[in-house]
Amino acid sequence: MNQLIYLKDVVTLKLDREKCVGCGMCLLVCPRAVLSLPNSRVEVVNRDACIECGACAQNCPAEAFSVRTGVGCAAAVMNSMLKRKSSSACCTIDSEESSCNPSGDSTCANRTICC
Repeated sequence: MNQLIYLKDVVTLKLDREKCVGCGMCLLVCPRAVLSLPNSRVEVVNRDACIECGACAQNCPAEAFSVRTGVGCAAAVMNSMLKRKSSSACCTIDSEESSCNPSGDSTCANRTICC
């Protein structure tokens, strides 16, 4: 079965391999197996599968990644899988009843809430 891709050749993910220290943290946090660590430095092996969640950039101690984040519900899905609550993470899927935020920054209960 083919892996779903985001959109072909539009991903903003960039890697500066010279900055990479080979810790592998990005491989642990990437939800789409976009990266590989073949020779003590990370390589982007499946760029079009990237959902631009920003997990690699946020967790890289060497700041080797740059990516323009904010792709729909990607962050909310990941935070929900990690069982993060809205108080500890920006984007979550709220399953408890709550009222709508009149500022327009979030949606109603049982929906994605982003700052």
